[in-house]
Amino acid sequence: MIPRSSQSPKQPDSAVPDVLAAGLRVVFCGINPGRVSAAAGAHFANPRNDFWRLLHATGFTRRLLTPAELAVTLRPAWIGFVGKEAYRGAFGDRPQLGEQQRRLGETRLFVLPSTSPANAAVPWDERLRWFRALADASAAISH
Repeated sequence: MIPRSSQSPKQPDSAVPDVLAAGLRVVFCGINPGRVSAAAGAHFANPRNDFWRLLHATGFTRRLLTPAELAVTLRPAWIGFVGKEAYRGAFGDRPQLGEQQRRLGETRLFVLPSTSPANAAVPWDERLRWFRALADASAAISH
């Protein structure tokens, strides 16, 4: 997550609010919301987007959450960038999937494959493998 003070003053706020809570293991960071998410006012709201199913399948959540379930504050041990473009947008680098060398203070960074339906060429099992790697790493290392 990039602090608002470092964002361009010309950049408008997203129509979709951040979903954050204190003491989170991982904060997921994506790119601009698609039309379905913007209309729903919730992240990863397209029913064809695998994001919420991947969170549940890898144990990040105890049950399958819906895009409308929100929280408010921040203190992550990890930031999981959902797609290489999300990371590239924040840092300008072209990352590989997985944990990155760069840190934001104590926060570790991890790049996941995009869950967008537009990235359907990446199969479910491949996406699941990377989400599971982050779930395992974030469970093993506390911040």
